[in-house]
Amino acid sequence: MYTIPFTVDTDIGTKALNRSRASNSRSGLEESVTFVTVFTIYNSSLNNVDDKSSKTVVGNASYNKVDRSMAVLNVFVNFIQVAMPQSKVVILTDPASDLSVHRNSVSLYPIQGEYSRDKLMLQRIRSYIIFLETKLQNLPQNPRNITHYIFTDSDIAVVDDLGQIFRDHPNFDLALTFRNNKAQPLNSGFIAVKGTPDSILRAKLFLQEVLKIYSSKYINASRMLGDQLALAWVVKSNPHFDDRRFAKPLAFAEDIGNTSVLFLPCALYNWTPPEGAGQFHGMPLDVKVVHFKGSRKRLMLESWDFYSSSTEIEDMLCLILGSGRTKYDF
Repeated sequence: MYTIPFTVDTDIGTKALNRSRASNSRSGLEESVTFVTVFTIYNSSLNNVDDKSSKTVVGNASYNKVDRSMAVLNVFVNFIQVAMPQSKVVILTDPASDLSVHRNSVSLYPIQGEYSRDKLMLQRIRSYIIFLETKLQNLPQNPRNITHYIFTDSDIAVVDDLGQIFRDHPNFDLALTFRNNKAQPLNSGFIAVKGTPDSILRAKLFLQEVLKIYSSKYINASRMLGDQLALAWVVKSNPHFDDRRFAKPLAFAEDIGNTSVLFLPCALYNWTPPEGAGQFHGMPLDVKVVHFKGSRKRLMLESWDFYSSSTEIEDMLCLILGSGRTKYDF
């Protein structure tokens, strides 16, 4: 069984706690944010690891393939607990997974389903829907406290307070991140849901429509990209939607069906480091989420290793930015 150990330096956490802001709405309700991600690992994965296979060294740590996956998940939690120390993390996983958690404010949430690699993206949307359904059933109609949810991939680094999304945009139900890409303008690695009963219900219905389109139109892309294609289809099916707004990195809101959708620019809320020599495009100064998707996982581990010794987010972001001059290896 693989466990997530508690590894955040207490001094780092204290500094973050001192600079964090309380999330109180105008109505006086206490607000909080919970991050939700999908992750699973099996005994078969552990047994198939070849001890003689090449290992990757980051700082003082050496990783095989399975170790790397666990390290990325651990660093995902680390960054959240530094940037937003009062938030919680929920890991949606297969009940058969060999994963356990021993970290403050982190919990497992088993959901039955198909977690094979070729079905994982499809299962991720199903798991999100089931999670929201359960939260909705257990939520009083007039709650005193509101918990907002941010569904993300586990290969992201939160580097700023994302509670600001819900304070600055109080009227949306669900938030998506967009980029200037005609074929795939929406990235599914970041989805925020406002924690009121009405918003959770509308977000659930929206994702159910995405799942329906995914299953009917893009099932052949179930391993990858199908969810993003389905998201774009549902959004663009609104006859009044103007996709030219994707060309500018400015937040905007639109009603898609009965759901108020907030569109946030990937440049700030889902920024991906450039890949490969010559891809040096710069980084927004106020970036809030860095997404180490694809082959950038080593860079994610290196970034945390660097931050652990410097505790300066700005210096770490410079390290990430400079990495665009080289290729990554996993």
